[in-house]
Amino acid sequence: MSFKTLDDLAASGKRVLVRVDLNVPMENGRVTDGTRLDRILPTLRDIADKGGKVILLAHFGRPKGETFEERANASESLKPVADELAKRLGKLIAFAPNCIGEAAEKAVAAMQNGDVLCLENTRFHKAEEKNGEAFIAALAKLGDAYVNDAFSAAHRAHASTEGLARALPAYAGRTMEAELNALNAALGQPKRPVMAIVGGAKVSTKLDLLGNLVSKVDCLVIGGGMANTFLAARGVNVGKSLCEHDLAETAREIEKKAKAAGCEILLPTDGLLSKEFKANPPHRAASVNEVAGDEMILDAGPASAKVIAEKLASMKTLVWNGPLGAFELAPFDTATVAVAKEAARLTKAGSLVSVAGGGDTVAALNHADVADDMSYISTAGGAFLEWMEGKELPGVKALG
Repeated sequence: MSFKTLDDLAASGKRVLVRVDLNVPMENGRVTDGTRLDRILPTLRDIADKGGKVILLAHFGRPKGETFEERANASESLKPVADELAKRLGKLIAFAPNCIGEAAEKAVAAMQNGDVLCLENTRFHKAEEKNGEAFIAALAKLGDAYVNDAFSAAHRAHASTEGLARALPAYAGRTMEAELNALNAALGQPKRPVMAIVGGAKVSTKLDLLGNLVSKVDCLVIGGGMANTFLAARGVNVGKSLCEHDLAETAREIEKKAKAAGCEILLPTDGLLSKEFKANPPHRAASVNEVAGDEMILDAGPASAKVIAEKLASMKTLVWNGPLGAFELAPFDTATVAVAKEAARLTKAGSLVSVAGGGDTVAALNHADVADDMSYISTAGGAFLEWMEGKELPGVKALG
């Protein structure tokens, strides 16, 4: 899709409403992971350095209640997040106790060119999630232009993610621009052949994803608990392994669709087996055809990891969502780490474009110490998954 970027925005003197993702993990009033804050810094600096007035819009948590007074609470205020962002930006960030109305209007009126202001949690107003027209108008009144730099919220048609893009001249921020370019390189117009690795516990949570991918990629690697369902559908006895036996027919239909589309499905041929789901239990590597009735497949085995790595060497693009095993528990991180390191090596060598996303995937790649070596890591959970499922994202569509 085509969209305008900050290169198209003459920011000087303009009030620029910037939708960002400030929904970061907090503990005792302190930010514990500022990855999302660091990602928006280029956009804020770009606009401020050009003399624009940066007005931040974001949500935090899931406030309950009908009115602003009922929903507004200290534990879901953006004030401590704005304070942490200011430290990382190296610049004072003013704060307004509301995102619309007199308090917000006064704070915006007091701004000089290059200033940064953070407005209070947009979800303190119920109309934010309802994409209410009056609320959109109240927000739009505060700005001359709109920038969306929150891909992670782009799957929601809310006032600050979709409505404002219709009310004001709209642009993609640097993080949004990078994300959309990376996603286009992964599945939109990828270099072929393309491999997708999809892992996780249950097939039922990723039916749409698998259904979309088999028609988009050349090789689909299925790992984690999901692989057990496909193995069982092929008649393999998976013992006590996590498995959705009721989805056997669905798994067979996905395999049939993949065959018709010319997409190869790779399932584990061996696994790391154990009778206990815990770290470092007694375990063994064995063929998936040798699983005892009281054993579980908790990771792809060494032979399977080797096959995936060798196949990866012939690929030009990799899209990754979900680990190959119970990576949080050693030694069931072995296959995920081995394949991650090979993906990183190929990416660094310039022969592979690698795009990964989803909370478990990011954690697994960090665990393997290769996250910085991948082409792009998406921190957007739901939006990344919906994009992989082939769904249209309202916040992205509104920029076009």
